[in-house]
Amino acid sequence: MEFKDYYKIMGVSRDASQEDIKRAYRKLARKYHPDVSKERNAEERFKELGEAYEVLKDPEKRAAYDQIAAGRQHGERFTPPPDWAFDFDFGGGGFTGSDASGFSDFFDSLFGRATRGGRREPRSGWTGPLSGQDQYANIYISLDEAFSGGTQTVTLASPEIDAKGRVVNKTRTLNVKIPKGVKEGQRIRLSGQGGSGRLGGTAGDLYLEIRFKPHPFFRAEGADISLELPVTPWEAALGLSVPTPTLGGKVELKLPPNSQSGQRLRLKGRGLPGNPPGDQIVTLRIVTPDATTVEAKALYRKMAEVIPMNPRAHMGV
Repeated sequence: MEFKDYYKIMGVSRDASQEDIKRAYRKLARKYHPDVSKERNAEERFKELGEAYEVLKDPEKRAAYDQIAAGRQHGERFTPPPDWAFDFDFGGGGFTGSDASGFSDFFDSLFGRATRGGRREPRSGWTGPLSGQDQYANIYISLDEAFSGGTQTVTLASPEIDAKGRVVNKTRTLNVKIPKGVKEGQRIRLSGQGGSGRLGGTAGDLYLEIRFKPHPFFRAEGADISLELPVTPWEAALGLSVPTPTLGGKVELKLPPNSQSGQRLRLKGRGLPGNPPGDQIVTLRIVTPDATTVEAKALYRKMAEVIPMNPRAHMGV
């Protein structure tokens, strides 16, 4: 039996809101409805979407699914753990888009088939402790925090299962240590800070995925930092040293003589810390001064005489 990643099927992230899930289902259900769709395998996709939505639209079933889905990949071989049990009420409302018999063996292995009354038939009489689900969230930090490390206070509102099997929202404030040199997309694992266990089971883990806030002039590309640096025509032509910002402070960058706009220079080891550290990639942008005075206009005319050039010669004009 293959594992089904319901989030991937619906095209949403693991931390998607219930409203995001509803919108995604409505959009895809219209696209793949067998009565109107011309897509290949429309009926199969429509049934698969209905199954995914049946689980993710319900906070209880979603919480239970997240518990079993942590670390698994879509399509990998799957067998439910021997201690798996799901004892929540389906709410007496049947299923979305299909009868339960139309859903996959994967769905049935986790949630069982529904009776006419809308309640599942328990798979076992398991009454032992159940571990809490792992939870996922994004944390937004500045590039300066990524460079230097530090601590950030975050407030999370996350669903948890109480002792009676009900899903309740719990707000928590955590002090999160930001590792020096952390990269975008990297996850910070907080052991035991996920969903609470049931019947004495251990709590799950909380995974915070790093996202960078926009910076006025730096941009991260993995461990490297990109910067567009404005320079004057004479700095570029004469190959002067120009003050250049980095995350670690100002440095002097020696320009090659006759530098051009768009030319890329590398400041070794001036990116995010690490082993090895990233670099800072500097792209030059030549800024032409305005000719707003008589003297400035005369100087430009003199330059045209002393340094004649046709930047369009290669275009044949």
